[in-house]
Amino acid sequence: MSSNTFGKLFSVTTFGESHGPAIGCVIDGCPPGLEIAPEAFRHDLERRATGKSRHTSARREKDEVEILSGVFEGQTTGTPIALLIRNTDARSKDYADIARQFRPGHADYAYWQKYGIRDPRGGGRSSARETTVRVAAAVIAKKWLAQRYGIGIRGFLAQLGPIVPQGFDWNAVEGNAFFWPCAEQVPELEEYMDALRKSGDSVGARVNVVADNVPPGWGGPVYGKLDGELAAALMSINAVKGVEIGDGFASVVQLGSEHRDGMTRDGFLSNHAGGVLGGISTGQQVRASIALKPTSSLRLPARSLDVDGNEIEVVTKGRHDPCVGIRATPIAEAMMALVLMDLALLHRAQCADVGPVRPRISSGDGLD
Repeated sequence: MSSNTFGKLFSVTTFGESHGPAIGCVIDGCPPGLEIAPEAFRHDLERRATGKSRHTSARREKDEVEILSGVFEGQTTGTPIALLIRNTDARSKDYADIARQFRPGHADYAYWQKYGIRDPRGGGRSSARETTVRVAAAVIAKKWLAQRYGIGIRGFLAQLGPIVPQGFDWNAVEGNAFFWPCAEQVPELEEYMDALRKSGDSVGARVNVVADNVPPGWGGPVYGKLDGELAAALMSINAVKGVEIGDGFASVVQLGSEHRDGMTRDGFLSNHAGGVLGGISTGQQVRASIALKPTSSLRLPARSLDVDGNEIEVVTKGRHDPCVGIRATPIAEAMMALVLMDLALLHRAQCADVGPVRPRISSGDGLD
């Protein structure tokens, strides 16, 4: 297995490199009859795109989706859907100096050890450019989940370096370049990023993502757990070094009497579990959080080796995000959508004949 395919019934296979002619994906298992058009991808791809502000990479891609198969007269046919996005703003010459060098913190050395060859242009296959087609594939998943179950998936930047939100308003998230939930703090974020960019350094971030109206019962009790599948999907995002479900690592200091989510006829009293018990959804809001490491491509020199084993000093040129977390919110949303659609189809395949089960507890668990 070359590990380029994600999902079981709703599977997505991605291909392409950062500076190749194009990137794309093949989506298999999408139910027929879903209306989809090329313009449907524009909104989420623009949310993920670089070049929208001075705080992200200056690379400007058109990100126009070509639907090559699986859609006829504006509807999915049930056959494989092939999506293609051509790269239009690659500058491969920026990477000429590091073609035989290993950048510390990057996948260069690991790729070299695995394959004996690597594409140094923009990171090749390990570039975050690949996430563009995940976001595109998730546009289909989001639409199907919303139409069939009323599921809404949204995320926000929950921490930028040392800065955390001092307030929370979902309406503020889409109104700034950071996906930040407290509008009053945006000038502080801009000042912090301006100083960081001038210093030549980078910083990490935290992104939270939630799904509302997920029915109870999705996920497997041992293998294929909802939280396990979600953790694997989120960890597959470039630069992610940690995943939390619900309270995550905060659970370490909680008492059992505090962490367990009490139940009443009016709903759950809390949601420390993140909407998952025993690997299966409870009907509560599904909550996850990811930690993204600082960007390793820096103009600040670092010690490293070249392919001949010589000790060298590496300086990375080119266009890079000083904080990859700023653009990660749509990607985290995409991976949650792909997981949920796959599990929805798996649940339908095995348990479609299971009737209403009582008691059915309402979701009441906050973070609106």
